[in-house]
Amino acid sequence: MDDTFYMKQALLEAQKAQERGEVPVGAVVVCRDRIIARAHNLTETLNDVTAHAEMQAVTAAANALGAKYLNGCTLYVTVEPCVMCAGAIAWAQTGRLVFGAGDEKRGYRKYAPDALHPKTEVVSGVMADECAALMTAFFRKRR
Repeated sequence: MDDTFYMKQALLEAQKAQERGEVPVGAVVVCRDRIIARAHNLTETLNDVTAHAEMQAVTAAANALGAKYLNGCTLYVTVEPCVMCAGAIAWAQTGRLVFGAGDEKRGYRKYAPDALHPKTEVVSGVMADECAALMTAFFRKRR
């Protein structure tokens, strides 16, 4: 399995979010070549501004492992995390972060480029066009 395979899984989660009327962001957490958590945005469903895909995935992965640190795990997310999510990813000491589309308006790199744990490896741009297209289509329909 490679980054593209797991990003496709995150895109499936993003499509689930879209079907629920949520902003289409999806995430999966992989540990030892196994998906241990799947999540998508639930902010509308839960009336909770913190219910981003990454937050849901980090919580689910920690529960699956029975531990709060994800240093042996990779988080795949379709869009660059916001500052809030980057903070959670840092506190979880996530080993790798792989994201698809960048977020020039609200992404962590704009506001807090050093927010992640110093040991977290970051890979950006995996299936970026597909991830961005899903977001663009969603917002085009809403306007």
